[in-house]
Amino acid sequence: MTMTASTPIVVDAPAKLNLYLHVVGRRADGFHLLDTLMVFAELGDRISVVPADDLSLAVDGPFAEALPEDAEDNLVLRAAHALAEAAGLPAKAGISLTKNLPVSAGLGSGSSDAAATLKALARLWEIPDDAVDLYEVGLGLGADVPACIHARPAFIGGIGEEIEDAPALPQIDLLLVNPGIEVATASVFSARKGGFSPPAVFEASPKDMRDLAAVLSDRDNDLTEGAIGLCSAIETILAAIEGSAGCRLARMSGSGATCFGLFDDRETAERAAEAMRDAGWWCAVTRTTP
Repeated sequence: MTMTASTPIVVDAPAKLNLYLHVVGRRADGFHLLDTLMVFAELGDRISVVPADDLSLAVDGPFAEALPEDAEDNLVLRAAHALAEAAGLPAKAGISLTKNLPVSAGLGSGSSDAAATLKALARLWEIPDDAVDLYEVGLGLGADVPACIHARPAFIGGIGEEIEDAPALPQIDLLLVNPGIEVATASVFSARKGGFSPPAVFEASPKDMRDLAAVLSDRDNDLTEGAIGLCSAIETILAAIEGSAGCRLARMSGSGATCFGLFDDRETAERAAEAMRDAGWWCAVTRTTP
């Protein structure tokens, strides 16, 4: 089919969540080695691309103004240039991003946007699957990008390049809460104290959400304490989520500041969200994807 400006290629960029995150070591170059269970939510940003004579990016959505205008700092434009270079093609496309997720929030929204951009442009530019390794291109953009390209529940190891499909997980009704404070990932890693944790990969499929919560209760997010030192609201939010009726587990995602709760059902999560919004926090209720 011939692509025209009226038939954009649209790719969702789902929010990622770290159900647990263990720092298991550190390489000689300073990069931390992780073991994390990453899942994706129905809620997310959206990328659309159309043919164009040059490269452009238009951004809308509730968090559009939070994105950097400098092309060198914008992951979507960096992804476009990186893919064009890898494929030996000119970087020409009209890209639109609908920014529904907060920035620097532990939800991987920038990484997911970059991953969706790579997928969309690979289709627009008709790049054969064996011509360019999108995972390799993605890793050059950021540690979470390969997992966001994968976009399925997976255990992530190394600095993000090791991806192993997780056993079948139940779909989870989630409450996401963010205080509206950006927390820089590098600062959180710098603030982390203590030693390293063991890997916590598991093989058996939890039979339901409560079983999954029980499995996760023996695991943690090793970045939480450091993040709280930079943003005390995280501790307050975690306590509020944990104290909500029907919450089976409360955790921080990634390096924060977004926290999440696993709930019995969507209705229960919605009731908890009402109380959180009264505190002035950004809240969203969503579900994980298979």
